[in-house]
Amino acid sequence: MIVSMNGRLTDEDQAVISVFDHGFLYGMGLFETFRTYGGIPFLLEEHLERLATSCVELGIAYDPQSQELREKIQQLLLANGLTEGYIRLSISAGVEPLGLPAGDYMQPTEIIYAKSLPAPDRGKIGKSLQVLQLRRNTPEGSVRMKSSHYMNNILGRRELHQYPWAIGAEGLFLNATDHVSEGLVSNLFFIYRGVLCTPSVETGILPGITRAFILDLADQLDIPYEEGSYSKELLYLAEDIFLTNSIQEMVPVSRVFDSEGTEVWKRGSAEMNEPITHRLMEAYRRATLGHVL
Repeated sequence: MIVSMNGRLTDEDQAVISVFDHGFLYGMGLFETFRTYGGIPFLLEEHLERLATSCVELGIAYDPQSQELREKIQQLLLANGLTEGYIRLSISAGVEPLGLPAGDYMQPTEIIYAKSLPAPDRGKIGKSLQVLQLRRNTPEGSVRMKSSHYMNNILGRRELHQYPWAIGAEGLFLNATDHVSEGLVSNLFFIYRGVLCTPSVETGILPGITRAFILDLADQLDIPYEEGSYSKELLYLAEDIFLTNSIQEMVPVSRVFDSEGTEVWKRGSAEMNEPITHRLMEAYRRATLGHVL
């Protein structure tokens, strides 16, 4: 794999950072993942706005420039022989002495990775959802950042692998107050009594870029929606459930399991519970096609 490191295309075995980089020592790093359509990054400005906001809060002197990054991504796709790509933009705080600094990080490291996209899952079968026993940790600051500190997610993934019935499933975190929060790598949406519901930022979730885009689409389509704190029992009464992230887009949920392996929710007939989800998926697809054009 070829990566872009501080603007230079570099073989992966030559792309290294210092052992004194605070991204390595203390997890002081941020990242964004997104995909391309027609070779063009989707919702790039929204991703960069979230990244820039987090950089300011962490004192990392990095001001992402949209056009410059678009050019770097195009070069990176070409170097890796890709027409479309799964893109990860990582910012590591940079080299500083051992110890916790009070000042800003003035020389961060920018690394951009590109790999092939996973096969799309747009069928009606969907993905299973496994409720985890491990609770979602609290955000690093006032709002959760997309940071390099991913231990909670990795521990959740390890728990998920303990459940033989949950092969290929997404893990679902509850927070400390037993309200549904988010998936290991996704935001959660469900339909209840004809209303599109999603856990609010106050539940400790990452304010996902695709999540925000879905809410914008709901506005455009006059679909009623709300953000709030919801019990898992309410989730089990949903008419429909789906997940979102920037790579997999919108993923229907087929079944939900509790930690004992009991199937606590199952998708019903398309006529009964899919109209809102279907409208959103169609609108999302039109938006990505328009983005390519």
